[in-house]
Amino acid sequence: QVQVMESGGGLVQAGGSLRLSCTASGLTFDDYHMAWFRQAPGKEREGVSCISWSGGSTYYADSVKGRFTISRDNAKKTLYLQMNSLKPEDAAMYYCAASQLVCSWYQPQYKYWGQGTQVTVSS
Repeated sequence: QVQVMESGGGLVQAGGSLRLSCTASGLTFDDYHMAWFRQAPGKEREGVSCISWSGGSTYYADSVKGRFTISRDNAKKTLYLQMNSLKPEDAAMYYCAASQLVCSWYQPQYKYWGQGTQVTVSS
């Protein structure tokens, strides 16, 4: 079966950095646009960043622009999210998702989702 799995979450102090990774198997990785979403307790899941199948186009939520960088290595079938200058409001479960349609924040278009990796930011 298709498996999408995140890793790299953890506890960091405000102002610190983390790099999340997402690996995919059972699918043709470079056929998919890949995105990161996040959900904090009691909040709706929201889009964070997305990258086109080739890596040529990237998109960011206004709240993370300038602090987060999305990238992918198609040879390794791995997606990354470099998170710098972390803020307490960045604390959430972060999910990796894959879509055959062009990047957007419309969550139903993402066919495959990982189980999430927890990011906690202390002040």
